[in-house]
Amino acid sequence: MTPRVTVAVATRVLQQVRRDHRTLAMLLVVPGLLLCLLGWVYADLPAQRFDALAPGLLAVIPFIVMFLVSSVTTLRERSSGTLERLLALPMGRGDFLLGYALAFGLLAIGQALVAVGACLTLGLEVAGPTGWLVVVAIADALLGVALGLGVSAFAATEFQAVQFMPALVIPQLLVCGLLVPRASLPTGLEEVAALLPLSYAVSAMQAVVASPTAAGVGSDLAVVVGFAVALLALGGLTLRRRTP
Repeated sequence: MTPRVTVAVATRVLQQVRRDHRTLAMLLVVPGLLLCLLGWVYADLPAQRFDALAPGLLAVIPFIVMFLVSSVTTLRERSSGTLERLLALPMGRGDFLLGYALAFGLLAIGQALVAVGACLTLGLEVAGPTGWLVVVAIADALLGVALGLGVSAFAATEFQAVQFMPALVIPQLLVCGLLVPRASLPTGLEEVAALLPLSYAVSAMQAVVASPTAAGVGSDLAVVVGFAVALLALGGLTLRRRTP
């Protein structure tokens, strides 16, 4: 891997996204709008209802958005033959994947700032340092990027990439602690949830909101980052130059 090549790949991706206004809006605007919609839904209910659900969604929404965009974008590169042409240059698979991760990581910063700003504007009470909200949101978005890049290696078309959503994402949504606290899950299911990265993403965000010292955030965040690195490594091993 060469840093110069990695940066060149990231620059190319950012230029493409800048020209694609719909994708740019989905990345930067949609998460904040969804959280605003949530605030509107709970506008006439006690504030505790919004405070209970918003942290989990603040972790989940960037993850889902980045998963969809990164998986579909990578499939488009491969099916169009662009990836094959790129890898024919002096560029390795690691440069390609890290370039994408870097580009979407920069976009994740803007996404996190907008989403966290929306939650704070809507009155989310945060016991811990608010800066941790942004850090955790960025890590969750990068986890979505890593999973999307990993999934794209096993899909033949963009439609197949989207089909991984109910297989890999929705089950995590059900057991990650967003709907039911993980400690309240049935025996066996709690242990399964402990093996899934989104559980730690939601746990980290909830810890920032609930604890003045953000206790436990570091360990949860380390697990999220570890999963992201492992998924990127898996993507590098399984990335194909073109769709058969």
